[in-house]
Amino acid sequence: MKLSDLRPAPGSHKRERRVGRGHGSGRGKTAGRGTKGQKARTGGTIHRAFSGGQTRLSKRLPFLRGLGNSNIPFRHDYSIVNVNDLELFEPGTQVTPDALVTAGLMTKAKGRGLVKILGEGEVNRALTVRAHKFSASARAKIEAAGGTVEIIPTKVHEKTKRRKDEGKKTPEQRDITSRST
Repeated sequence: MKLSDLRPAPGSHKRERRVGRGHGSGRGKTAGRGTKGQKARTGGTIHRAFSGGQTRLSKRLPFLRGLGNSNIPFRHDYSIVNVNDLELFEPGTQVTPDALVTAGLMTKAKGRGLVKILGEGEVNRALTVRAHKFSASARAKIEAAGGTVEIIPTKVHEKTKRRKDEGKKTPEQRDITSRST
């Protein structure tokens, strides 16, 4: 096999359509662009936000500063479970987000997220409830029934920027280092 023998796979290279090369070709004269108008001209593309002279949507909306105009990347969405939903569990069991999913109280996707227990309803059995957050009334009702509350720690990201005063020493630290030398 030589370099000159190499050919592209059949059908992979389609031949370019030559327009504007006489009326016998079927695409002569106006070359498939129609008659006159902005779209028939060279470089006659219309901006995708152009609305035919009407003020475009991006100009009609209020100007809002900020990252994407929302707090979605920083928002914590909690799946809500009420105390009366915990009646499904047997006394003495440990209620975790996975147990809530298997009991059908939330979807698998919500079970992987953050869970908050609210105090609507009553609970009359001792349960060990593990969740990311509890309302004060839910905590009181679970503990009054003889159960315990365990908070699942959420991941806290360290700050990447250094504080301006981080590398500087306090006046007391400067005095101690000056005395030792």
